[in-house]
Amino acid sequence: MLVSHHPPVSALHATDDKENIEMIWCHFAVSKFTGTSVETKMHGKRQVKLYNHGETYEMSTPNLIIRFLPLPGAGWLGNVTIRCLETGLVAELNYISQSFFGFGGNRRLIKGKIFEALSKKSLYKIEGHWDSTVTVKNTTNAEVRTIYDAKQVLSGLQPPIVRNPESVWPTETAVVWGELNQAILNKDWEKAREAKRMVEERQRELLRERESKGETWIPKHFKVSYSKEQGWDCSPIQKKVPKAPIVTQ
Repeated sequence: MLVSHHPPVSALHATDDKENIEMIWCHFAVSKFTGTSVETKMHGKRQVKLYNHGETYEMSTPNLIIRFLPLPGAGWLGNVTIRCLETGLVAELNYISQSFFGFGGNRRLIKGKIFEALSKKSLYKIEGHWDSTVTVKNTTNAEVRTIYDAKQVLSGLQPPIVRNPESVWPTETAVVWGELNQAILNKDWEKAREAKRMVEERQRELLRERESKGETWIPKHFKVSYSKEQGWDCSPIQKKVPKAPIVTQ
C-alpha cells in the first residue's frame, strides 16, 4: 500500500492467525539507470514477528537489477542483514548476480553466515543459489542441510482467486491497476499507456478536490512518521489484518 507519493513510500502489514506470524514492511525504492541496466535500491525496514517463539527479526533487502544489454535478465544484488532482537543472532548474506556478459553459468548465488552479535562467533555458513537450493553448514560439526528448495516451495503455490467480488474495495491495487495489467498481459501498449494516464489523472483530480476543501490525506491503515535518524516508520493501526476477498487456496 502506498502511504506517501513523494517520496513513494510503501507499507505492508500481514498476519497469519494459524501460525501466529506478523509481517510489517515500510520501504521506498530509488532506481538508477546505468545505460545497460536499471538497479533499484530498497530503503526502509522489514520486520517478521514469530509470536510462538517470542522472536522478532529485522532485515534489509537486496537490490533488484534488470539488465538490457548485452544479455537481458533480472536478479538480486548486494548485501542483506537479518537480526533477531531477542537472541542476538545475526545473518549476513551476499547476493551475487551474473557477470556483465552472462558468463559463468548460473550466477544467482547467495553466500553468508550466521553469528553471535556480541562475540562475533560464527555458527553457520550459508551458500547456494536463490533460484534453486540454499544450504546451511554447522561450523562446529560440519553438518550440512538444505534450508530452501525453490522447486519445492514454488510447486506448492496456488494462484490467488477472488472469493467474493462484491467485497473488493475500489481502492484495491488489483482494481485500480487492473485495466493496465490486462493491457500489458495482452501486449496492447497503446491501451496500457491510456490506462496508466487515466489512473494518474484520477489521482490528480482527487488531490485537487482535497486541496479545494482544505483536507489533508491521511493513510487509512498506517500511522506514518519520518525522522533523519530513523527514516520512515509505518505502524499498522489495526492489530490484525482483516480477511481479504482475494485469497489463495
